[in-house]
Amino acid sequence: MITGQILRDAMISASNNLGNQRQRVDSLNVFPVPDGDTGTNMGMTIGAAAQELLGMEDSAGVYDVAHTAASALLRGARGNSGVITSLLFRGFSKGLKGKETAGAEEIVEALEIGVKAAYKAVMKPTEGTMLTVARLSAEAARERYAPGMTVPELWDIVVREADAALQKTPELLPVLKKAGVVDAGGQGLLLIYQGMKSVFDGQGIVPSTEARPGTEGSIHPDTDAAGELELEDLTYPYCTEFIVLKEDKNADSLPLRAYLESIGDSAVVVDDDEIIKCHVHTDNPGLAIQKALEFGMLNKIKIDNMWIQHDIKKKAVTAKAQNKVAVDPDQPNGFVAVAAGEGVQQLFLDLGVHQVVSGGQTMNPSTDDILRAAEATPCQTVYVLPNNKNIIMAAEQAAKLCKSRDIKVIPTRTIPQGLSAMLAFEEGREPSENVLEMTRAADKVGTGQITFAARDSDYDGYKIKEGELLGLENGKVSFTERDLKKAAIKLTKALLKKDSSFVTVLWGADVTEEQAADLEAGLREKLPDHVDLAFVNGGQPVYYLIISVE
Repeated sequence: MITGQILRDAMISASNNLGNQRQRVDSLNVFPVPDGDTGTNMGMTIGAAAQELLGMEDSAGVYDVAHTAASALLRGARGNSGVITSLLFRGFSKGLKGKETAGAEEIVEALEIGVKAAYKAVMKPTEGTMLTVARLSAEAARERYAPGMTVPELWDIVVREADAALQKTPELLPVLKKAGVVDAGGQGLLLIYQGMKSVFDGQGIVPSTEARPGTEGSIHPDTDAAGELELEDLTYPYCTEFIVLKEDKNADSLPLRAYLESIGDSAVVVDDDEIIKCHVHTDNPGLAIQKALEFGMLNKIKIDNMWIQHDIKKKAVTAKAQNKVAVDPDQPNGFVAVAAGEGVQQLFLDLGVHQVVSGGQTMNPSTDDILRAAEATPCQTVYVLPNNKNIIMAAEQAAKLCKSRDIKVIPTRTIPQGLSAMLAFEEGREPSENVLEMTRAADKVGTGQITFAARDSDYDGYKIKEGELLGLENGKVSFTERDLKKAAIKLTKALLKKDSSFVTVLWGADVTEEQAADLEAGLREKLPDHVDLAFVNGGQPVYYLIISVE
């Protein structure tokens, strides 16, 4: 039988063991872009549990320890691998409910419940991943369990079968076999199990050889994404939004966009055959409305005085010492977006996002980061834009944990998708309808990204050398290049369609102003005359350029 003290020490040992080798796990990521963060995400996730467990008394029962660990894991979960890890141990905790001590039989049942919980949470489970490693090791534990077996004997089976399952992952996922690696998440889970085994076998806690990654996250309230917003900075105080019902479906919206840009800033114009949706900050909303009437009738006109809003928001920020505010019945809808880079964050704030959670590629925020951001939004319904495929699961777990608000996760996978989703929101629509329309809008956006290869790789038919520029078209490698301008032009042309009318380019933190000016001039020269170009300093890390085509 194991006591709560033994399970507590086993979980701390697991955290140390994975933390010691997280860089090795990170290096197993197959995709060549700098997103090798599986080991880091899993390490920070279980590190959150270890921090909680360090304060538990030796007298605590196994369920109390398992429940405490599961709660901390779920709130600290980062990335898909971290969320799956948290779900495995959440199920494990349920299998030990009410237990002061646990034997091998209880451990087998707890493992099985954990596997079921993890599989249930993943919409399309992929075999050859950490799910496979968890499932096969739990199945082996059940098949080989015998009355009288000790926990160390059982856990020896779990570890050996997890290792065997891990070695099979390349046969189940061809991309792993081609890269000559095993699944990174599966390797992380094996390291967790091996760390626990050290304590179960009586060898003690695996010592930590490096500083455990921190579990803190940062939230930028909507008044200070790019430094504290001062009243004197509000040159154009009226946030003006409206929809134009087109009289002529073939009407060109570019003149309207140009006019709005001439009378203010933060102008955003998106159109289709029937409507033109407009947003601008100006000191004379009447001029914007008068010009728009030339294109058709207006609908859903909304004008906010940002001077007044700023004062209200500053008071709200001061009041929320715990990053938590009461729901304001006068504010039914709120928004949380995940983004990195001051320019990108400011774009979301300009579109009405209440809270921006710092994060993105290589720095996935935790479930708790997203939850706290939602609870800092004074609205009953909060729409969350993850803007990264590896953050969606954490956002979904935050939605399940939140009791004070109704969180709606829009599964945006890129920054351009998140911006488009925000523009598709309409006040007065039912939340379910807004979710549908925002998701549809996101799906229509073509996204290009230019980054660098973090390692040599033979991936998806491309022989990639470390340091080469990678052009990603809607998340997939499209080409490699050495010259940034050539890459930008090539990728933008690949994304353009016959009906494309607007290109937005966000240039990142590693691009100089001189490079940006040269890139903008090069793109303007190559784009068709009917396509408008916006070149914005996004300040984002990792990606030199993020390109949106609509």
